[in-house]
Amino acid sequence: MTEAAAPARGITAWGRRAYAVAAATVILDQLTKYWIVSILALPVGATVEVFWPLQWTRIWNEGVSFGLFQARHDLMRWAMVAFSVVVGVTLAVWARKQTRWLPAVGLGLIVGGALGNAVDRALFGAVIDFIDVSRLGFFPWIFNVADSGITVGVILILLDSFRREPPA
Repeated sequence: MTEAAAPARGITAWGRRAYAVAAATVILDQLTKYWIVSILALPVGATVEVFWPLQWTRIWNEGVSFGLFQARHDLMRWAMVAFSVVVGVTLAVWARKQTRWLPAVGLGLIVGGALGNAVDRALFGAVIDFIDVSRLGFFPWIFNVADSGITVGVILILLDSFRREPPA
């Protein structure tokens, strides 16, 4: 059986890689958030200059990506946790059968990002955001590694959608 062939019931090699990317994304996301909160001990609202245009600015995001659709009620918090987990599991099932690297890596990044932010929401009621490049002037949002994974993952899947399939 070739690398490109998907097993009838199993997981492809690219599916396993997608899961590894998802796990690495969750771990990196949670480690960086731990670093900001516990090691750097950056208070909420405080900013630390890194280098232009990057700075660390710790905030609590009670909304979806980039602070959209704020959810300050506990019912919304848990609904967003459940939604993130359902999205993560659904995309993980899709990732099992991937035979190309762009969608596999893209799905892994999205799954890891969704689960990384779900962990924050479940533990704290909000997501820890801290990456701030607002000094660029056109990107006012503060985000985290999970948000970056979701964004880059979507871009990779979109790029793959433009790929032409070779003739059969």
